Amino acid sequence: MDADTRTRAAIEEHWRASERGDDVAEHALYADDAVLDYPQSGERYRGRAAISAQRGGHPADRHFAVGRITGGGDLWVSECVITYDGAPTHTVSVMEFSDGYVVHETQYFAAPFAAPAWRAALAEPMPGRDITTA
Repeated sequence: MDADTRTRAAIEEHWRASERGDDVAEHALYADDAVLDYPQSGERYRGRAAISAQRGGHPADRHFAVGRITGGGDLWVSECVITYDGAPTHTVSVMEFSDGYVVHETQYFAAPFAAPAWRAALAEPMPGRDITTA
């Protein structure tokens, strides 16, 4: 198995572990000194233990659905929908790897929004999705 196949499998297991609430498996792909950034809130978490603790303390009922994982070498991107207490949030996770472990991750979060009516004639629904207009 080549390095990219191993990395993709580790990322897939990370998201499966996130969904089932397996804290140990969820954080196994992080280096001990990994950094996690949330640009929208300005938060930085330093170290696997801090990353795990902030996620483990989340009060919401969370579910994870992976839309796409793409990447190669040391840079990988996951597009997901994380549902918090029934409300979906679209996320992009950018993971930078070194020696088989995540050393830096940046996560972006966005709530869904209705498409403006003026664009309706120009767009088509993404596979498996409806276009809701404002």
